[in-house]
Amino acid sequence: QVQLVESGGGLVQAGGSLRVSCVASGRAFSTYGMGWFRQAPGKEREFLAWINWIGSSTLYAEPVKGRFTISRDNAKNTLYLEMNSLKPEDTAVYYCAASSSDRPSVRIGVYGYWGQGTQVTVSS
Repeated sequence: QVQLVESGGGLVQAGGSLRVSCVASGRAFSTYGMGWFRQAPGKEREFLAWINWIGSSTLYAEPVKGRFTISRDNAKNTLYLEMNSLKPEDTAVYYCAASSSDRPSVRIGVYGYWGQGTQVTVSS
C-alpha cells in the first residue's frame, strides 16, 4: 500500500497562484494513477484532476480546466497540483488520492488511498 501526505496549502488572494504537493511512501509510487480532489465546508468531495502512472495522460474537471495543472515526479515520489487564477470558490481542503488502476476516473470509490488533506483559502 501507499501513504500520502499533502503540503503547500495556505492563504492566497484571488487571482493568485499556489502549488500543493503530495509525497508518497510505501509501495512504488509509479504504479499508481493519481488524483486530486477537494472538499469545501458543507459540500461533497469533488474530483479535480487525474494523471496516469507515467504522467503522459491527464484529465481535468471543467471548473479547473485551464487554471490547474496536475503533474508528477516519480523519481521524487511526488504529485503536484499547480493552481493559477484562484477564486474564492476554490477555497477547500485539497486531497491527493492513489488508484491501482491506470484508467482515468472521477469516482471517489476508485481511489483506495488518501492523504489527510491541506487547506487552501482564497480571499476576495
